[in-house]
Amino acid sequence: MKKIIVTFAFVLASLTIMHANDRAVTFDKLPKKAQEFVKQYYPNEKVSYASVDDDIIAPDYQVALVGGVMLQFEHSGKLDSIETRNGNIPAGIIPERIIATAKEHFPDAIIIGYDPERRSYEIKLSNRMEMKFDSSCNLVEIDD
Repeated sequence: MKKIIVTFAFVLASLTIMHANDRAVTFDKLPKKAQEFVKQYYPNEKVSYASVDDDIIAPDYQVALVGGVMLQFEHSGKLDSIETRNGNIPAGIIPERIIATAKEHFPDAIIIGYDPERRSYEIKLSNRMEMKFDSSCNLVEIDD
């Protein structure tokens, strides 16, 4: 029985590794919701490249913009995360309460990363600090 479980785990891990391939796609191959997000919040940015990670369960997508913004989307097209070099995260993406709390604690830092989770939010700041918030945008943790 133990051999069967170990063999099954090995086969499953091998399949996951074999199928976890990033491949380039054109912008129009992204989920509509992801396309609309990019068009709404980054209308003047050009797409440097887009790729899909063909996961066994559900694919996810990455979009790199020429201006230095990296966007990740779930298979549905819902935003998974934003990373940027220069804090170019447009108004309306991050809840205002989170922005205000970040400015209150670190007035000289800019937000360079945003990761909305199902029940929480996380931001990365230019001073290398990370802030975690609950689903009501209350500050939960500050980490360096």
